[in-house]
Amino acid sequence: MNLAVLLEESARKYPNKDAFIFMDKHLSFAQIDNAANQIANGLNTLGIHKGDRVALSCLNLPYFPMIYFGILKAGAIVVPLSVLLKHDEIEYHLQNSGAKAYFCFEGTKELPMAKEGLEGFNRVSNCKHFFVITPQMTDPSPFEGVKTLGMLMANRSSVYSTMVTGADDTALIIYTSGTTGKPKGAELSHSNLVLNAMLSKEILSLEREDKLLIVLPLFHIFAMTVLMNAGLYVGATSVLLPRFDGAQVLGLMEKHDISIFAGVPTMYWGLLNSDETQFDIASIAKNLKTCVSGGAALPVNVLENFEKKFNVPIYEGYGMSEGSPVVTFNQKEFGKKPGSVGVPVWGIEVKVVDDKGKELPAGAKGELIYRGHNVMKGYYNNPKATAETLKDGWLYSGDVAIKDEDGFFFIVDRTKEMIIRKGLNVYPREIEEVMMKHDAVSMVAVIGVPNEESGEEIKACVVLNQGFELNEDDLITWTKEQIASYKYPRIIQFMEALPMSATGKILKKELS
Repeated sequence: MNLAVLLEESARKYPNKDAFIFMDKHLSFAQIDNAANQIANGLNTLGIHKGDRVALSCLNLPYFPMIYFGILKAGAIVVPLSVLLKHDEIEYHLQNSGAKAYFCFEGTKELPMAKEGLEGFNRVSNCKHFFVITPQMTDPSPFEGVKTLGMLMANRSSVYSTMVTGADDTALIIYTSGTTGKPKGAELSHSNLVLNAMLSKEILSLEREDKLLIVLPLFHIFAMTVLMNAGLYVGATSVLLPRFDGAQVLGLMEKHDISIFAGVPTMYWGLLNSDETQFDIASIAKNLKTCVSGGAALPVNVLENFEKKFNVPIYEGYGMSEGSPVVTFNQKEFGKKPGSVGVPVWGIEVKVVDDKGKELPAGAKGELIYRGHNVMKGYYNNPKATAETLKDGWLYSGDVAIKDEDGFFFIVDRTKEMIIRKGLNVYPREIEEVMMKHDAVSMVAVIGVPNEESGEEIKACVVLNQGFELNEDDLITWTKEQIASYKYPRIIQFMEALPMSATGKILKKELS
């Protein structure tokens, strides 16, 4: 089994049908498949074959599926990276994954992706090939001596015999952080991802005639599996948007008769607060048949107001990168409950357990654990973290949940200190370590605080070194330059001291 079968089957059945629409470009399934074949041929000439890792940083552009499936066809492993990473973070990911090649979109003046990517690439020895993805395939390289994606594909055959891979072979290494240490690479198999795409079809009630709007980032497992891969599986058309903007989303919904939309809670909040006077909301609502939400808890008032305005239900779910990602979902077949993340999806067993792994009765709080076809193989080259997360076939999520009498699950707290800002996971320890590098900073504790727009906002409680002066804006600006833009704290509170326990542990529960 090779995950590339999702694209290849639709290219065989519906070669001339639109697979992806981006701005005024319409690319058919055959065109995407042919481009992926050219990339696979190019990778083979570089000596990249089965089991090698290839990193990819790209916005929601047609280049993403072309390269993604080109890597898979070659039998290699895709390592998708956030487009917001800075060079230090890119260096770590390339080094840790052992990537042999790296494709990076050129970016913009405001988001100089290739500049940051090339700097990170130049610091590692294992990664031998860097290709910049230019806006147009024929554009010259912005860097002297650096090859472009267009140069790799030039004169390559669009015919390729896809490498045979096993169902349990690794297809994807997707990075997810913890509360301690560096990000960890979750290894997902071809089987993990194919089965999750297939069940996502059922969750979305997805059919070939549907049109999906993909504004969630494709480098994130949610959009990658539930939208891109599920859409390719059924032969549906996906409309790509690189960055969320409420007016643009509404405009594309109206223009393309969008029937499927998935977002994080802040996107639904943004759509409710967009200027809708220029759009035919009734027409948009008529075409929308399924909306899903994940990444964070959707406020009930946002859910109710959106459903009322657009006359479409929002189905919430729960997932993790380690779960490929879908674990539970509110589903049309079983109904839905506001505030719930639904019931286990097909083939997945979910329990709420105490600290000894014993299952708890309905209504009791405990850790959510699960097992089934969606569970990752483990963390790449990290047996210690794997052993802490995978026990007797069960994946311990670190999330506190309850199950009600009807079998619906509710996420009520987190054992990890993870902050979810606009649907993206932010890990305090990583930010704290960066901020501690500032000469003026003696100690820092990063927490999440409730925010209507972001879900949670990042706040840093800071103790300065004696004799130093620093204002909030300067520290925010400095931190923003060191770390991906979704991670830096928007709120700074200077304190004389941080609350601590008798053992010296910072008591974050006393911070707000």
